[in-house]
Amino acid sequence: MTEPMPPPAAWADLPFFGADWPRIRAALARDTGWLPGPERVFAALDLTPPERVRVVILGQDPYPNRAHAMGLAFSVPPGTKPLPRSLANIFREMQGDLGAAPAHGDLSHWARQGVLLLNPVLSVPEGVSHGHKALGWQKLTRQVLERVAQHPTAFILWGQPAQKLADPLIGPGHLVIRSAHPSPLSARRGFFGSRPFSRVNDWLTARGEAPIGWRG
Repeated sequence: MTEPMPPPAAWADLPFFGADWPRIRAALARDTGWLPGPERVFAALDLTPPERVRVVILGQDPYPNRAHAMGLAFSVPPGTKPLPRSLANIFREMQGDLGAAPAHGDLSHWARQGVLLLNPVLSVPEGVSHGHKALGWQKLTRQVLERVAQHPTAFILWGQPAQKLADPLIGPGHLVIRSAHPSPLSARRGFFGSRPFSRVNDWLTARGEAPIGWRG
């Protein structure tokens, strides 16, 4: 497999890329079927450099399905049908919150507006959810969160794993929205009705910033 791409220039000064990335890169080079693949592994960081981050949404790890994984948390390529169930629930909540949702599952337009769609684990063996959770990607996630928390940011933390990871790194001055995960197993335990999209836009508008065009 082609060598994984180099670190995104805007984030390359993070200690992870000197201390940990060479080892993870070598491990990935020995794997013939990992996702989202070398050209997409840093897609979230490429699309949303630190100075443009206004909102952070934490996922888990990439979809283990080659047709779905694209390097952005929760996002899938245009034309994907049916949508993954968590993403379908996200759009259902957006319909209730904003009255509309995107026409497809590609969330790149969020990323280009400053929504960092970050998976704490950036790779996965094809067909094996959580298969790379022990590689050490979480060190990068923590450093990214520490970097973006240097300026006021909205954090959308769905589920306890995201909250456990991010909460110790977030100080005062931010908007933090915590709720259940949009997974079908937990969405009815506090995700539905949490209205994260309008709450983020209200906060941004109150700060004099443009709201996120969630609906595309």
